[in-house]
Amino acid sequence: MQIIKTDEIDYESLSGVDKDWIYNGLDVCITADVLESLLPQLDPTTTATYTFSKSLQGPVLEMRLRGCLIDTTRKVEVIDELFEQIEIYETQLEKIVREGLGFNGFNWRSNADLRKLFYDILGISPIRRGGSPTCDRAAREKLEVYPVATVLIRLINTLAELGDKISVLRTEIDPDGRIRTSYNIAGTSTGRFSSSLSEFGTGGNLQNVEESLRSIFIADPGFKFAKCDAKSGESFVVGAIEWNLFHDPRFLDACESGDVHTAVAKLVWPGLGWTGDRRHDKDLAETDYYRGYTHRFMCKKIGHGSNYLGGAPEIASQTRIDLDLVQTFQTQYFRAFPAHKLWHAHVDTELRRTGIITSLMNRKRHFFKRRTETKTLKEAIAYDPQSSLADIVNRALLNIWRLGIATIVFQDHDAITFMYPEDREDEVVPELQKHLIVPVELADGRVLRIPYDCETGWNKGKYDATKNPDGLKGFTGHDDRRRTPQVGLLDRIIHRSYRKRTHT
Repeated sequence: MQIIKTDEIDYESLSGVDKDWIYNGLDVCITADVLESLLPQLDPTTTATYTFSKSLQGPVLEMRLRGCLIDTTRKVEVIDELFEQIEIYETQLEKIVREGLGFNGFNWRSNADLRKLFYDILGISPIRRGGSPTCDRAAREKLEVYPVATVLIRLINTLAELGDKISVLRTEIDPDGRIRTSYNIAGTSTGRFSSSLSEFGTGGNLQNVEESLRSIFIADPGFKFAKCDAKSGESFVVGAIEWNLFHDPRFLDACESGDVHTAVAKLVWPGLGWTGDRRHDKDLAETDYYRGYTHRFMCKKIGHGSNYLGGAPEIASQTRIDLDLVQTFQTQYFRAFPAHKLWHAHVDTELRRTGIITSLMNRKRHFFKRRTETKTLKEAIAYDPQSSLADIVNRALLNIWRLGIATIVFQDHDAITFMYPEDREDEVVPELQKHLIVPVELADGRVLRIPYDCETGWNKGKYDATKNPDGLKGFTGHDDRRRTPQVGLLDRIIHRSYRKRTHT
């Protein structure tokens, strides 16, 4: 074979195909050069991560190729429902702006009209980005605190969210009626998958689809979905980290109690009247604490943010809970789980000393940002729980794929959706639940086992006896439901609203 040096070729005179061959050949050569430079830098820890990542290529390729069937009739129905909601909210907004403020012809999609409304007519001091006034989503969050703008901002944000949902539903599907995504195994620094357009330019990010839109994803005829979710998985990892570092069992014990949020509530409010009966204690945890917020909600929302060094003002802003209430909760919370602050201090020390954090699952990450900044510290604290849970879930995914128990359809960060023959459900689902558990050895012989909640159904939406009888429903050993007749597997004439309306 004759070897031709690229500097001896008149590249511009070549045909398009020849140019592509040279371009692709250079890509391969450069990738090989990079690999040869990187391999000597691997240590036992990074080698294990690299090997594990390569082993995930098989199941990921299968998911990417197979995709998921779409119920096209249901898809159009949901789009029509969303447009109907948009019409209602647009009418309310236009009436307020036109009759209340005298602004005729207002268009909420126009940044210029929004600036005129809030900064000229309402007289609010402009929020700027790059020196220019703006009313983008981030700016609207700040404008909402002004009483004169609150209702308007909420209407506009609702309309924007509805529009985003329609955009998701309009994502292009492939000619075979399936939607596909391109999973990136190495797309994040934590080991979590990311997803984007498929190799054919269709589909998109299917890992963060809004719950109200998921009913359009359906199992193949004769098959059924099982969605297995490692709920509270990050909390389990936090408890395991604190056990390994400080031999403090309290938070991990709370996680392993069966309901971490109720267990936390019992420690934060010990005098509330707990009896030890699981159902009674959960009902007690669901009682009102303050202005409609239950004790359990406080533990779930504020506790999670506090684990990751969320300050009281930040959490209060995000959850819309009064600042003094968040401060009171955090005082009680950290008194019940003092190892949280010890863990935060440990990460801070390691970050400043080496700039490297190695997770519970032995994944190493270098932090190149300013190590003394609070933002970097928060990122470092969140790294281990998020990374370790991602590795645990992906090991479970790999286990199931190698065993061939079921077909893997989606990987949604902390959850995996499988597809299996519906007539074998009572056999397959218990096998899935058993093999999903990935034991992680901890200090002093303790073993971390993160449980999964399991729901089954013929589409990915939540079960509703009237609106979505085929949706996902908690699996308790057997499901007596039967799939409703499928009438949405072929393309239909698009509804008038979907065909004519536009959204920007």
